[in-house]
Amino acid sequence: MSATTDGDVVANLTAFQRDLLRALAKTDEQSGLSLKADLCTYYDETINHSRLYQNLDELVAHGLISKRLRDGRTNSYSLTDAAQTALEKRDEWIRGETA
Repeated sequence: MSATTDGDVVANLTAFQRDLLRALAKTDEQSGLSLKADLCTYYDETINHSRLYQNLDELVAHGLISKRLRDGRTNSYSLTDAAQTALEKRDEWIRGETA
C-alpha cells in the first residue's frame, strides 16, 4: 500500500493505526512515549512497546507520518500532508458529505 491523497488509504489501515493518526492530529508533533501514553489512556490498557513502534514504522513507510530524530534517543512523529488530507476525506465520508 502506498500513500495517496484519497481517503481510502486511511480506510485500509487497522483501527490501531487510525487511532495513532488521530492521536498525532491533536498536536503538531509527539514522541513515541507520548503517543503510547495517549493510547493507553484511550484504550484503558497497556500498549505493547513493539506493537506501537511497528505500527509507527509502517505508517512512516506508507508516507502518512514523518519521523525525525528529536535528540540522541527520542524520535518525534508528525502527520504528513497526505495523512491530513486522507483524514479530512474520511471525516467527510463519515459525515455523509461524500459518496
